[in-house]
Amino acid sequence: MTRARLAALWAGFLIAHAIAIALGWLWPNQPMGDTYLVYEPWSRAAIMGADVMGVTAAWVYPPLALAPMVLAQALVWFSSYSLAWAVMVAVLDCVAFAVLVGRGRSTSRVIAGGFWALFIAVLGPIGIFRLDAVTVPITVVGLLLALRHPRVAGLLVGAATWMKVWPAALVAALVVALRGRWQVIAGGAIVSVIIAGVVVLAGGATHLLGFITTQGDRGLQIEAVAATPFLFGAGGAQIYYDREILTYQVTGSGVELVAQLLSPLMAIVVAGICAIGVWRVRAGSAVRAVLPPLALALVVALIVCNKVGSPQFQTWLVAPLVLWLVWDRASANGPAFLALVAAGLTHLVYPVFYHHVLASDTVVVTVLGMRNALVVALGVWAVVSLWRTPIHEGNPRARRLLRRPVGNERI
Repeated sequence: MTRARLAALWAGFLIAHAIAIALGWLWPNQPMGDTYLVYEPWSRAAIMGADVMGVTAAWVYPPLALAPMVLAQALVWFSSYSLAWAVMVAVLDCVAFAVLVGRGRSTSRVIAGGFWALFIAVLGPIGIFRLDAVTVPITVVGLLLALRHPRVAGLLVGAATWMKVWPAALVAALVVALRGRWQVIAGGAIVSVIIAGVVVLAGGATHLLGFITTQGDRGLQIEAVAATPFLFGAGGAQIYYDREILTYQVTGSGVELVAQLLSPLMAIVVAGICAIGVWRVRAGSAVRAVLPPLALALVVALIVCNKVGSPQFQTWLVAPLVLWLVWDRASANGPAFLALVAAGLTHLVYPVFYHHVLASDTVVVTVLGMRNALVVALGVWAVVSLWRTPIHEGNPRARRLLRRPVGNERI
């Protein structure tokens, strides 16, 4: 790849960030709201010696989530906390993007980089002004380093999990698919011991795992996949604002039961997907064939079987899809396209027409339903791809399987 084309790729990546950041100030419904209404007060309180969320007070996030919030406070030369946050996210993304595309010698990596840039622009400000945006570049680098440096991958993805829980899906995928799974576990254990040790020494032992318990009793958020039929009137459901969780949820006949069933359903689905992954690995499928669809399937499972359906959850799709495009872009093109369409529909739902969702406007609710259906379809695609991963004949386990007699013949 020529320097001019590489420069154009980088320019596209930076322009995508500029568009997403600028739209944060232009679109309605406070797409930057979490940064200045939530992250800024939390980080300021920690700096000034008041409550340290996750240490001296119960919190909905794992304790390491406070680190990027405080870091954004340290960027004092920017005019606002929201701008400082956006620049911090852009810098982290650029570091991961440099690891991804390198000098532009790999066509697959360049295409994966182009996909990431387009995804940022299509998803819009919600992909920048939320905590999830910090975890995306960390997990991208972690997955890219997984084959050669599984312990580093475990460290990075483990650290991201201590910011937001969703990267735990990637940890599971790495443990299932990689031969160096114990290195992954060791890396995750190291970062976990360090973080837990710091929190405990700071007096926060009682709040260390509070992010798990604080989420247990929440209701069904309106953007959640399982909330879709209720938005169309099932059970006489209505939308209300939960002032404790600070989000819009649905209430009505059957809503509570669905919300209660989602957590065990998630556990069952995740276990089933991992079982398929173990089966394909034991059958002799190559790591490069198993890991990307396995990671994507697990991430989608966390989205679909979730009581929460926040629009920023779409950013979780980036890391497994980038890896899939790098390792096997022919198989990844379809899922990547579905993810881009889902990101575009998400952008329309929030922040552009979110007020119409709250008013139960049929057209916008249908757009939300289409987005949810696409995410489900993406998960099905990933599971089918995982199920169909080819057996690599050069794999010793595969050779043993192929030599097994069936009746009077060999396979």
